[in-house]
Amino acid sequence: MINGKTVIAIIPARSGSKGLPGKNIKELCGKPLIAWSIEAGLDSMYIDEVMVTTDSEGIANIARQFGASVPFLRPAELASDTATTIDTVKHVIGFYERELQKKFDYVVLLEPTSPLREESDLDGMIEKISSLDEEFDAIVSLGEVHEHPSIMKKIVGNEIEPYCKELVMTTRRQDNEAAYFPYGVAYIVKTKTLLEEETFYARRTTHYLIQRYQCYEIDDVYDFLTIEKIMEHQRGLQ
Repeated sequence: MINGKTVIAIIPARSGSKGLPGKNIKELCGKPLIAWSIEAGLDSMYIDEVMVTTDSEGIANIARQFGASVPFLRPAELASDTATTIDTVKHVIGFYERELQKKFDYVVLLEPTSPLREESDLDGMIEKISSLDEEFDAIVSLGEVHEHPSIMKKIVGNEIEPYCKELVMTTRRQDNEAAYFPYGVAYIVKTKTLLEEETFYARRTTHYLIQRYQCYEIDDVYDFLTIEKIMEHQRGLQ
């Protein structure tokens, strides 16, 4: 809780993954991948509930072992390739209100595929959105990209064209205006806003900048190996 406002962290972890099968419970530096996100949520001063929404009893059992709440298994229609994160989160909010009589003022989305969080990140983001309560309804973590949009291409037949023709390509990277990508350290939004706008990118969204080494997410085995080496380097883990 912060300034009288309650906070729930939701960690989505369905069993199906085509890019890296079983990735949510694949061991990363001595723990299942999902455990890093659970522990980050539990270490927060402000998060009142850390829950995992999954369709897998195996994932649920591991999540409970690391201290997360798993009050239900996600229905099949919310565990398909076409199911959206927003629908999944709305289902969680509805379950807590209907079945547990619990309401939360803020929702924190913690994607297990983004384990590179600093200890201060979540509380820093919660403190910022709380302090800007009158101006903003959401906050997202952003990392500066090094593959600048001005250099990106698209293929048209046998030719290549600028992906964004309106951007001027410069010869030196430092001459470009900085561009940012929303890496999944956290997405935080007021529950009321989430239900009304059905997005974590609310009309009134502010930002939280992360460090260079945090600008990775796990979609396939190459991402996994990269993050594993980063964690070993940054935290002295083996």
